[in-house]
Amino acid sequence: MSFNLGNLGNLGNVLQQYLGGANPNVNPAQAENDFDQVTQSVPRATVAQGVTQALRSEQTPPFAQMVSHLFSNGNPDQRAGMLNQLLANIGPSVLSSVAGGALGNLMGADQARVTPEQANQVSSDQVQELAAKAEQQNPGVVERMGDFYAEHPTLVKAIGGAALAIALGHMAQGMQRH
Repeated sequence: MSFNLGNLGNLGNVLQQYLGGANPNVNPAQAENDFDQVTQSVPRATVAQGVTQALRSEQTPPFAQMVSHLFSNGNPDQRAGMLNQLLANIGPSVLSSVAGGALGNLMGADQARVTPEQANQVSSDQVQELAAKAEQQNPGVVERMGDFYAEHPTLVKAIGGAALAIALGHMAQGMQRH
Protein backbone atom coordinates (compact mmCIF):
# COMPACT_ATOMS: atom_id res chain seq x y z
CA MET A 1 0.00 0.00 0.00
CA SER A 2 1.35 3.41 -0.91
CA PHE A 3 0.33 6.79 0.39
CA ASN A 4 1.15 10.39 -0.14
CA LEU A 5 3.49 11.92 2.43
CA GLY A 6 1.19 14.93 2.41
CA ASN A 7 -1.39 12.81 4.20
CA LEU A 8 0.89 12.87 7.24
CA GLY A 9 0.47 16.62 7.73
CA ASN A 10 3.50 18.47 9.06
CA LEU A 11 5.56 15.27 9.32
CA GLY A 12 4.90 14.60 5.63
CA ASN A 13 6.02 18.13 4.77
CA VAL A 14 9.24 17.59 6.72
CA LEU A 15 9.96 14.26 5.03
CA GLN A 16 8.99 15.55 1.56
CA GLN A 17 12.00 17.89 1.50
CA TYR A 18 14.36 14.91 1.88
CA LEU A 19 12.91 12.72 -0.88
CA GLY A 20 15.34 12.24 -3.72
CA GLY A 21 18.47 12.57 -1.59
CA ALA A 22 20.20 15.10 0.58
CA ASN A 23 18.81 18.58 0.12
CA PRO A 24 21.71 21.05 -0.08
CA ASN A 25 19.43 23.82 1.19
CA VAL A 26 18.88 22.12 4.57
CA ASN A 27 21.37 23.23 7.18
CA PRO A 28 22.73 20.71 9.70
CA ALA A 29 20.77 22.18 12.63
CA GLN A 30 17.55 21.88 10.60
CA ALA A 31 18.37 18.26 9.74
CA GLU A 32 18.89 17.56 13.46
CA ASN A 33 15.54 19.14 14.35
CA ASP A 34 13.79 17.28 11.55
CA PHE A 35 15.41 14.00 12.60
CA ASP A 36 14.17 14.55 16.18
CA GLN A 37 10.64 15.20 14.95
CA VAL A 38 10.56 12.26 12.56
CA THR A 39 12.07 9.70 14.95
CA GLN A 40 9.37 10.47 17.50
CA SER A 41 6.63 9.81 14.95
CA VAL A 42 7.65 6.91 12.72
CA PRO A 43 8.13 3.21 13.52
CA ARG A 44 11.55 2.25 14.87
CA ALA A 45 12.03 -0.09 11.88
CA THR A 46 11.72 2.93 9.56
CA VAL A 47 14.34 4.80 11.59
CA ALA A 48 16.62 1.74 11.52
CA GLN A 49 16.30 1.46 7.74
CA GLY A 50 17.12 5.15 7.27
CA VAL A 51 20.12 5.05 9.59
CA THR A 52 21.39 1.84 7.96
CA GLN A 53 21.25 3.49 4.53
CA ALA A 54 23.15 6.52 5.85
CA LEU A 55 25.81 4.15 7.27
CA ARG A 56 26.12 2.53 3.81
CA SER A 57 25.92 5.67 1.68
CA GLU A 58 28.70 6.70 -0.68
CA GLN A 59 27.93 10.28 0.44
CA THR A 60 28.95 9.66 4.05
CA PRO A 61 32.24 8.62 5.64
CA PRO A 62 32.97 4.87 5.71
CA PHE A 63 30.89 2.72 8.08
CA ALA A 64 33.80 2.08 10.48
CA GLN A 65 34.60 5.79 10.72
CA MET A 66 30.99 6.69 11.53
CA VAL A 67 30.73 3.94 14.15
CA SER A 68 33.94 5.22 15.73
CA HIS A 69 32.57 8.77 15.77
CA LEU A 70 29.29 7.66 17.33
CA PHE A 71 31.23 5.60 19.89
CA SER A 72 33.21 8.67 20.93
CA ASN A 73 29.93 10.58 21.38
CA GLY A 74 28.13 7.82 23.29
CA ASN A 75 27.64 7.41 27.01
CA PRO A 76 29.19 4.33 28.71
CA ASP A 77 26.02 2.23 28.29
CA GLN A 78 25.73 3.14 24.59
CA ARG A 79 29.42 2.40 24.08
CA ALA A 80 29.01 -1.02 25.66
CA GLY A 81 25.95 -1.66 23.49
CA MET A 82 27.83 -0.71 20.33
CA LEU A 83 30.74 -2.98 21.22
CA ASN A 84 28.40 -5.85 22.04
CA GLN A 85 26.68 -5.45 18.65
CA LEU A 86 30.01 -5.47 16.84
CA LEU A 87 31.39 -8.38 18.86
CA ALA A 88 28.28 -10.47 18.24
CA ASN A 89 29.05 -10.30 14.53
CA ILE A 90 32.67 -11.43 14.51
CA GLY A 91 34.57 -14.48 15.60
CA PRO A 92 36.98 -14.65 18.53
CA SER A 93 39.96 -14.83 16.19
CA VAL A 94 39.07 -11.42 14.78
CA LEU A 95 38.77 -9.97 18.26
CA SER A 96 42.29 -11.13 19.14
CA SER A 97 43.65 -9.58 15.93
CA VAL A 98 42.22 -6.10 16.60
CA ALA A 99 44.37 -3.52 18.36
CA GLY A 100 47.16 -6.01 18.95
CA GLY A 101 44.83 -8.27 20.92
CA ALA A 102 43.98 -5.56 23.45
CA LEU A 103 40.24 -6.09 23.04
CA GLY A 104 40.59 -9.84 23.50
CA ASN A 105 42.55 -9.22 26.69
CA LEU A 106 39.96 -6.74 27.91
CA MET A 107 37.08 -9.11 27.32
CA GLY A 108 38.57 -12.28 28.73
CA ALA A 109 37.75 -15.72 27.39
CA ASP A 110 34.73 -16.41 29.59
CA GLN A 111 32.92 -13.09 29.36
CA ALA A 112 29.98 -12.79 26.99
CA ARG A 113 29.28 -9.06 27.15
CA VAL A 114 31.24 -5.85 27.43
CA THR A 115 30.36 -3.77 30.47
CA PRO A 116 30.14 0.04 30.42
CA GLU A 117 33.33 0.16 32.52
CA GLN A 118 35.18 -1.98 29.97
CA ALA A 119 33.79 0.06 27.10
CA ASN A 120 35.35 3.17 28.62
CA GLN A 121 38.77 1.51 28.27
CA VAL A 122 38.38 1.13 24.50
CA SER A 123 39.51 3.92 22.20
CA SER A 124 37.54 5.18 19.23
CA ASP A 125 40.45 4.07 17.01
CA GLN A 126 40.09 0.51 18.32
CA VAL A 127 36.36 0.68 17.63
CA GLN A 128 37.02 1.89 14.09
CA GLU A 129 39.36 -1.06 13.50
CA LEU A 130 36.85 -3.47 15.06
CA ALA A 131 33.98 -2.09 12.96
CA ALA A 132 36.01 -2.37 9.76
CA LYS A 133 36.89 -6.02 10.51
CA ALA A 134 33.29 -6.79 11.53
CA GLU A 135 31.99 -5.33 8.25
CA GLN A 136 34.54 -7.35 6.26
CA GLN A 137 33.66 -10.58 8.05
CA ASN A 138 29.89 -10.00 8.20
CA PRO A 139 28.39 -7.18 6.04
CA GLY A 140 25.08 -7.67 7.87
CA VAL A 141 26.62 -5.90 10.85
CA VAL A 142 25.65 -2.61 9.19
CA GLU A 143 21.93 -3.46 9.58
CA ARG A 144 22.44 -4.54 13.16
CA MET A 145 24.20 -1.29 13.97
CA GLY A 146 21.39 0.62 12.21
CA ASP A 147 18.89 -1.23 14.44
CA PHE A 148 20.96 -0.39 17.52
CA TYR A 149 21.22 3.28 16.60
CA ALA A 150 17.46 3.47 15.93
CA GLU A 151 17.05 2.88 19.66
CA HIS A 152 19.35 5.85 20.36
CA PRO A 153 18.18 8.65 18.02
CA THR A 154 19.80 11.38 20.13
CA LEU A 155 23.18 9.70 19.64
CA VAL A 156 22.59 9.34 15.89
CA LYS A 157 22.50 13.13 15.56
CA ALA A 158 26.28 13.06 16.11
CA ILE A 159 26.76 11.67 12.57
CA GLY A 160 26.14 15.14 11.18
CA GLY A 161 23.62 16.97 9.06
CA ALA A 162 24.48 15.42 5.69
CA ALA A 163 24.18 11.87 7.01
CA LEU A 164 20.96 12.77 8.82
CA ALA A 165 19.55 14.17 5.59
CA ILE A 166 20.38 10.88 3.85
CA ALA A 167 18.73 8.93 6.68
CA LEU A 168 15.65 11.16 6.48
CA GLY A 169 15.46 10.69 2.72
CA HIS A 170 15.45 6.91 3.14
CA MET A 171 12.87 7.16 5.92
CA ALA A 172 10.68 9.24 3.62
CA GLN A 173 11.02 6.64 0.86
CA GLY A 174 10.18 3.88 3.32
CA MET A 175 7.10 5.74 4.56
CA GLN A 176 5.98 6.38 0.99
CA ARG A 177 6.28 2.67 0.14
CA HIS A 178 4.15 1.56 3.11
